[in-house]
Amino acid sequence: QVQLVESGGDLVQAGGSLRLSCLVSGSIRGINAMAWFRQAPGKQRELVARINIGDSTNYADSVKGRFTISRDNAKNTVYLQMNSLKPEDTAVYYCNVFSGWIPLGSWGQGTQVTVSS
Repeated sequence: QVQLVESGGDLVQAGGSLRLSCLVSGSIRGINAMAWFRQAPGKQRELVARINIGDSTNYADSVKGRFTISRDNAKNTVYLQMNSLKPEDTAVYYCNVFSGWIPLGSWGQGTQVTVSS
């Protein structure tokens, strides 16, 4: 079983930056991708960024050029650097790890990001 702990969310003004962290523990065999999702009130959870084995990355169009996903394998941690934040980035951000597109972790509490205008 894989455990996920997200952190780093905060209240920030538009144009500001935050770095989210996700600590992964437990049975990490079979993981070939890590990803960040977000869910705003009244909306479905959406994929924000994904990093695959080999370090190729994918981003939602709404965050391209502003967000960067990275990982530190030695620390079992995946990061999401968020720059030029906009009010529409306000959401609870979640991470998960995948085998292909099969999530291996239980969705955690997430971390709240609030961007004020």
